[in-house]
Amino acid sequence: MSTSSPEPRSIASQLILLFTLAAALLLACGLGVFYWVVVRHAFAEDNAVLADKVDALQTSFEQRGGLEAVAAEINTAGSRKRAPFLVRVLDPTGATIGQTTGMETLLPANIFPPVASREIPVPTEHRVAGKSFALTTRRAVADGQQFTIQVAQDRSSDEQVERRFGILVLLVLSGSILASVLIAIPVTRRGLRPLEEMKLSLERIGPTHLNERVASANWPRELQPMAIAFDEMLKRLDDSFTRLSQFSADLAHELRTPIANMLGEAQVALSRDRSSAEYRETIESAIGECERLSGIVDNLLFVARADAAREPVERKRFDARAAVEKIAAFYQTIAEDHHVAISCSGEGQISADPALFERAVGNLVDNALRFTPENGSIEIALADGPTDFEVAVSDNGSGIAPEHLPRVFDRFYRAEPSRGSDGAGLGLALVKSIVDLHGGTARIQSEIDRGTTVSLTFPK
Repeated sequence: MSTSSPEPRSIASQLILLFTLAAALLLACGLGVFYWVVVRHAFAEDNAVLADKVDALQTSFEQRGGLEAVAAEINTAGSRKRAPFLVRVLDPTGATIGQTTGMETLLPANIFPPVASREIPVPTEHRVAGKSFALTTRRAVADGQQFTIQVAQDRSSDEQVERRFGILVLLVLSGSILASVLIAIPVTRRGLRPLEEMKLSLERIGPTHLNERVASANWPRELQPMAIAFDEMLKRLDDSFTRLSQFSADLAHELRTPIANMLGEAQVALSRDRSSAEYRETIESAIGECERLSGIVDNLLFVARADAAREPVERKRFDARAAVEKIAAFYQTIAEDHHVAISCSGEGQISADPALFERAVGNLVDNALRFTPENGSIEIALADGPTDFEVAVSDNGSGIAPEHLPRVFDRFYRAEPSRGSDGAGLGLALVKSIVDLHGGTARIQSEIDRGTTVSLTFPK
């Protein structure tokens, strides 16, 4: 049973969602605080009005002759269809001596709070018959007796105002969220427009257009590192394709020459009857060309395997001086034929693959022998450093021009026809592959008519 891969996430959708959520949170907090402040302010004003009303009733009751002083307020409140205040007066025994009409049914005397010790008591809330009332109680002294004044403030209209105000706040919040979405969409699209332009730039890039660049200078600051990384990647790909094309051309040239030689010699040999000696000479020449082809293929296979290697080489610690002296002894006969002296200097223990080490140094010595004139010299110098071990092979031959030095480690590259005309141009490429396998570096220094030095560094 195959499982479908999840849909890729959209940056634009995430930005719009996050922008909307942030705007909604800020608006909700702001409008919530505004609603709370307005409601608290209205509640405080109602309490202040209620306190003023109670103070006025108490003053009138105490200074103007008791119940007659507040009778007008009671009668006025009772005559209104919807009175904002309901008033009741209790005698010292707790009996009702006057109240607003209908007050006994809505607000019995026992539901009012007791007389508070504070001058400005906090009223209590009470709901009945779908209405909301604020209840408060106050003492009043008249004719030497203490009376109780109960006042109820009808706040139903205030609740309706608060409810309508809350609905208005919610409508404003909803409209603001919708506006945030409508604003976030074009803003997000405009902000992501450079990515679309970058996509169009990358779509133009192909194997034949690797010289295209993203041109990071015009991009936003956040996208410049990515644009620079793309440009660097394209430069590396361009260099790789160029080298691969050159490698293919060089490989075809190197293989074509010995094949053409063998084919030509065979065709000439078959053009008429030959003697056994002539046939033997043709066969020997073909064998030489085949050996040359075999060497090229072997070196190519080694370099390819080295490039594809993922596991580190098996290192062993051995005496580098004994290894290079063995190499020098192997090439001593050839050196004597060319009247070239080979010397070794330095000593130390190296950590490397012995066979690969001997092959790398041997290639350098063989290369130096081919380019060192008679009565010249080759030196193999060892240097044991604190973090790496260096092997340098120097000759006093014709040297290499500076413009060729950056490419001498490329496969099939030969500085000039006179240098390497008898080789395939794979020696230094093979040496570099061996050093890369060990995690080291290969460097070359050369001056015209003063010789060449190739230094190999093996990390400890």
